[in-house]
Amino acid sequence: MTRPALDLSLVLSINERTKPLLEGRVEAQGIRLIPTGVHPSEMFWRQLKYGDFDVSEMSMSSLLIATSRGDRTWAGLPIFTTREFFHTRALVRVDAGIAKPGDLKGKRVGVPEYQQTAAVWSRGALEHEFGVKPSDITWYMERTPEVSHGGSTGFAAPPGVTLHRIPQSTNIGEMLIKGELDATLLYLTDKNLVDRSRIDLLGSGKVRRLFPDQHAEGQRFFAKTGLYPINHCVVVRRKLLEHNPWIALNLYKAFVAAKEMAITQMMASLEPYFATGAVGAGIKAAAGSDTLGYGSKAVIDADPLGYGFKASRTVLETIVRYVHEQGLTTEPVKLADAFWPSTLDL
Repeated sequence: MTRPALDLSLVLSINERTKPLLEGRVEAQGIRLIPTGVHPSEMFWRQLKYGDFDVSEMSMSSLLIATSRGDRTWAGLPIFTTREFFHTRALVRVDAGIAKPGDLKGKRVGVPEYQQTAAVWSRGALEHEFGVKPSDITWYMERTPEVSHGGSTGFAAPPGVTLHRIPQSTNIGEMLIKGELDATLLYLTDKNLVDRSRIDLLGSGKVRRLFPDQHAEGQRFFAKTGLYPINHCVVVRRKLLEHNPWIALNLYKAFVAAKEMAITQMMASLEPYFATGAVGAGIKAAAGSDTLGYGSKAVIDADPLGYGFKASRTVLETIVRYVHEQGLTTEPVKLADAFWPSTLDL
């Protein structure tokens, strides 16, 4: 007798590796996924505060922080839906005297949310690559406790860090235009229920990128560190896994199949460039910010987008260390505490 499929609500951000699941082109064995596409800022807030969905993407840093505080609502799966060289997204005012990363010392820097993974990776790169510690900067955070990750994980400014809340009457974009901020680590203008900035800063003439050539800096960083920073993993409601442990590996296989479908399509579109040797400066793996700044077919063949612990253990251990170094956890989190047991050998 065939067991009926288990209905699970699924929420993901929309990118090339998640589309096959959101569009129903890939299915998970024994599971009927009910998909929703939501912007990550809103998704994480809703999951951490309300637990709206059974399966979702989750901020890596917020999962680690919640785990460190004894919250076992979610169990992670080693499925890493987004990666990026986040420090290359920093923006600075052209008149702020910031010619290089080291010039951020003593400056006023905005961030949508202090504990978000992109900010953790950026601060880690600033400290370990350029000698700028979090305590060297005066921070301004846009999100309010009511609609932030930290509002659900008990966030408070780490010791030694100066952090101001941006009033709801303004936002990072407006403050940069007015000269009330010197820079921002990350700038989000996508419409969602959490982020408030909407101004096109790069079109204003007052703001530029800290790293004019993002691809070159991404290549340099990867060549030196071997890190392709993970932003999101996938989580499942832990109670569901306790009653149905088979869900974990079935979901993992489905996400791997979706990624392989996306990579196959990407490689087919890039083959003419490989054939002509025109890949030199880097390869865009997908639209928008989801970029591979590597520059060679050999690196892509090594699967820098790999799922599972074997492919990403160094990156995972690094984000655990950065979260702890930056005062967001009292002790380094054990990955075995954050992720479901049957996935730890993948």
